[in-house]
Amino acid sequence: MIEPEQTDLTLGFIPLTDSAPLIVAKEMGFFSQWGLNVTLQKQNSWATLRDKLHAGLLDAAQMLAPMPLASSLGLGCAKVKVITPLVLSLNGNAITLSEKLHQEILKENNLVHVTLPLAAYLLQKVISVRKEQNHPKVRFATVFPYSCHYYQLRDWLASANISEADLDIVVVPPVNMVAFLQSGEIDGCCVGGPWNAKAVRAGIGLTALTSFDIWQDSPEKVLGLLASFQQTKPNTVIALTAGLKQACIWLESIANRFEASRLLSSDQYLDASVDVIAPSLIGSCLTHITMPPRAIPSYNQFSKSSSGSINVPEYIRAEWLINQMKNAGQLNNIEVPADLAREVFRPDIYQQMRLILEDQAVQFYRQSG
Repeated sequence: MIEPEQTDLTLGFIPLTDSAPLIVAKEMGFFSQWGLNVTLQKQNSWATLRDKLHAGLLDAAQMLAPMPLASSLGLGCAKVKVITPLVLSLNGNAITLSEKLHQEILKENNLVHVTLPLAAYLLQKVISVRKEQNHPKVRFATVFPYSCHYYQLRDWLASANISEADLDIVVVPPVNMVAFLQSGEIDGCCVGGPWNAKAVRAGIGLTALTSFDIWQDSPEKVLGLLASFQQTKPNTVIALTAGLKQACIWLESIANRFEASRLLSSDQYLDASVDVIAPSLIGSCLTHITMPPRAIPSYNQFSKSSSGSINVPEYIRAEWLINQMKNAGQLNNIEVPADLAREVFRPDIYQQMRLILEDQAVQFYRQSG
């Protein structure tokens, strides 16, 4: 067993279904098995979480997969070297439309009902009619500029040749999405669970499609920490990564996911009911209050996918995300180091952790055998 240089840690998270690995690792004792005393600190927005990590107020955090890259490039912030030794989850997002926009789509396309996943071209007539009548543009929200949510929304719209100039895209914290949909401040959003399901349960939204319908098995959340923290406390990072890896493996079981939804529902974590947290964890996408759910077996993935283990922060994933940022015009006039992917995504740390986990398992079986 390794000896962490620092045992008391504060980790930041956003109240989302895919914060499950952090909460499970805390509540099921995986962190404590590695000698860590972890405090989980809930954050309202991704910008706040990022700023606190940069300032050293958080030792590590759940982050959107592009965030460590954006921080290391100084996009939207001062340049700070952030790394990730672990991918926490794949998929998990969805695009939900307000009931008002849903009804506009039906009316302008002469439809009685929509077919899901929703084709983006059905928005074209709504956009045109609003423009002709001098009404406000269709307004969508994403959770952060440097997020898979934003890139997924762009790709969905682009599939129908809808440009960003045709509508408005704003940033809204995940926890505020349902309220913004209900008030009419936004017409739709791309957000992670449980907020899509909450909008459906409340009868104020239609979940048109999931991120899995746009990109299959894309990295969504990662563990983020300062490169300087890893350099001075390498054993602590190994222990932290090991505890989270064990939580990800624990979440493979559907029975365990039901228990996870109960843990997540606590006021200190998501402060949401089990009936909006559990569906995506068991592969069910709530669609509309009058419609049946869709089966999306890969809605939330934490440890394995059809291609094997998902937790390795592979360079190819970082390079793919950099290309998404480039396609979104976020890297114009930005010098991107050739080795950025290798500096930020750290499979070497993951492999060190994996070997220690395997050695621990061998010792356990020897002692028990």
